Amino acid sequence: MSQVKGLCVMDVDGTLILEEVIDILGREVGREEEIAQLTSQAMRGELDFESSLRKRVSLLEGLPVSVFDTVFNSIHLSPNAQEFISILQKNGILVGLVSGGFTPIVKRLAKSLGIAYFSANQLEVKDGLLTGKLVGQIISPKVKKETLEQWREKLKLPKERTIAIGDGANDLLMLKSAGIGIAFCAKEVLKQEIPHHVDKRDFLEVLPLIDFLE
Repeated sequence: MSQVKGLCVMDVDGTLILEEVIDILGREVGREEEIAQLTSQAMRGELDFESSLRKRVSLLEGLPVSVFDTVFNSIHLSPNAQEFISILQKNGILVGLVSGGFTPIVKRLAKSLGIAYFSANQLEVKDGLLTGKLVGQIISPKVKKETLEQWREKLKLPKERTIAIGDGANDLLMLKSAGIGIAFCAKEVLKQEIPHHVDKRDFLEVLPLIDFLE
């Protein structure tokens, strides 16, 4: 790739993909309703993200790691997401994924889309089964923002050359930290604070908001 001209950091669940991965995992363990309710409360900003995440993950205890193959095969990219990412990459804009979801899915998604930068939560595994615990740093709203800033510094880019796209309350700090923050099919809490929003689930609608595309 020629010189990097910009950075676009995207949320994954509910933004890049249609689904919330943790809700699909909940279905596999027979706790979908309970988990989905906690997810939507957290995304609307009604629950603390980190404690809600720990609670949801605890309900996944005992699931085999092979469940991630099933989950990966049942997720769908948002319309025109792949084309959107290709257009950015061709224009020298690096794409990164920052997710409150899980590494086994985000890593595969990143690889399939030719994305080098990604960050997600790590689930603890023992004897091929999920323990219901997280390991390492939690990708909290604050960590999402810090990740965007670290990547920007690493690429030596000014703030105005950064884009952040997300849909939930946990994306707010990251969107505010970017030169262009875009609330994509977002929860009301995000739309109230972020001036740019796209309410149609089509990533090509995002392109006109990026003022430094060739």
